[in-house]
This record gives sequence, C-alpha cells and structure tokens, in this order.
Amino acid sequence: MSQPIPFTDLNFKLAVVQELMYDQDLLPRFDLREYAAEQGFTFDDGSVEAVPEALAYFEALEVPAELAEKVTEIEMDGGNEIYLEIAPNWDGEDGLFDVDEFADVRHFPDLKSMTLLYTGNDEALETLRARGIEADWL
Repeated sequence: MSQPIPFTDLNFKLAVVQELMYDQDLLPRFDLREYAAEQGFTFDDGSVEAVPEALAYFEALEVPAELAEKVTEIEMDGGNEIYLEIAPNWDGEDGLFDVDEFADVRHFPDLKSMTLLYTGNDEALETLRARGIEADWL
C-alpha cells in the first residue's frame, strides 16, 4: 500500500472519503452505531453536533495515495452519508463541514468538478476554476 494522502483540511478529507467510501465503495464503510458498539461508547443520535469519536475516526483514517486518481468529482451535500455518520441529526444549517482550505486539491489531478456547501467564499470557487475544476455552490 502506498503512503497516505497528507490532508490539511479535515472537511476536504471528509468530502473525499464520502466519494471513496460511500459512493465508490473503495474504503471500508464506517457505521456509527456499529463503531459505538465495538468501542463501547454511546452518543445522542438526535444531536446536530459531531460525535467526537466518529470525528476522531475520520481524522485518523488513512486514505491511500493510489486512490487519489479515482476521485474525479466531489459533491458535498447536507444529506451525504458521511456527515450523518459523524453528526446523526445534522441539519446543514451551520458550517460544521464547510471546507476552508483547498490546498488538498493538489493531491487529486483527475478532479474535474466540485459542488460545495455554500460558504460565500467566491474566491475559493475562482481558485478551483483556475485549476480547471468546475466548481459551484450546492
């Protein structure tokens, strides 16, 4: 296995993992309920907050560099499975999963399009577009 991708922005990593884990089935699927049972912790499944143990799982998750070429599009949506596994009742009304830094796109040369959760950072859209990535707000 190759070296892991060194992500600088956790929320960008989560968007990539959504694509690889839940959309393409290239990484083992994370299920919060199963993980909580295995690890012996409980969580409030009605909370809109991130479950710390779930967030820590994804922070520690290594994404092999050879999977980078598989990422050609990223679609961030409030209903993405990864977000609901981290914050089971998240309503998308806050910036919990907003991407603030896009330096990680350098690891994904085949990335052609991104649909982003709205942050109002039009400069980020222009930066992505300048790299040849079709980028727009959700």
